[in-house]
Amino acid sequence: MENDSIVEKLQEELAQAKDQAAVNLAGWQRAKADYSNLVKDQDKKYRELAEWSNAMLMAEVLPIYNHFKLALKHAPEAGKQESWLIGIEMIRKQFQDFLSKYKIAEIATLREKFDPNLHEAMAHEVCEGFAPDTVFEEVQPGYLLDGKVLLPAKVKVAK
Repeated sequence: MENDSIVEKLQEELAQAKDQAAVNLAGWQRAKADYSNLVKDQDKKYRELAEWSNAMLMAEVLPIYNHFKLALKHAPEAGKQESWLIGIEMIRKQFQDFLSKYKIAEIATLREKFDPNLHEAMAHEVCEGFAPDTVFEEVQPGYLLDGKVLLPAKVKVAK
């Protein structure tokens, strides 16, 4: 009988050890999942911070690009074939390629339907040849960063 009580006691201890092992395993699995989620959240935050930093830098660079393009528009027609002006045009192209590399695209404006998500209306005027709520003049270009508005285009809209 003494052996039976020892066996029962050992079986009871084994059952308790199995229960404790199951509790420990479940706790470890939760901790592992929590840690995995923490790593994913941190990675997401770092990516968002990098994207935000890039967006802020590009928002500072884009006005320079706009002025550069504006200056090129005012180049005299007679001088368009001069080597220095051709070089300046190549620099503009490099600048444009740089922006494309970082997923920055200019917002389409002229003859587009006014979209308050993309455009900022600077004026509403009667304009022949344009349907109502159509952009007839771009005051300042706007830009998208990876499909999201970085700077809205400033436009004039037909009434």
